[in-house]
Amino acid sequence: MRALHSELGPYISLATFRRDATAALTPVWFAERDGKLYVFTEADSYKVRRLRRNPRVRVAACTMRGRVTGEWIEGRGRVVDEPQTIARAYEALRSKYGWQMRLVDLVSTIAGRIGNRAILELDLSEA
Repeated sequence: MRALHSELGPYISLATFRRDATAALTPVWFAERDGKLYVFTEADSYKVRRLRRNPRVRVAACTMRGRVTGEWIEGRGRVVDEPQTIARAYEALRSKYGWQMRLVDLVSTIAGRIGNRAILELDLSEA
């Protein structure tokens, strides 16, 4: 996979697919590491449920509010279970977003939600 982080910007629209094959779009932060994109989200979110059922994803650059500004790229995603991969994903996210990611982590810790996170791995070399 070519380096996409500079092409995609700070946000991507992540499309996961419902049972009826319609796409559900969500603007998310992401970081690239080892040729894959990593996203964090709530572990009990619908996007996690959809991804567990169907690994097909699409991503495109978007604004903070989710307006798509780039071309869609097909790929496959999964929920990461390996602690080492999770740690490397957070390292990449903190490196990219700096104080903003640390602030999100702090707020999540205070709210008691930091333990209810999932890391999604998106491989855009596999369509």
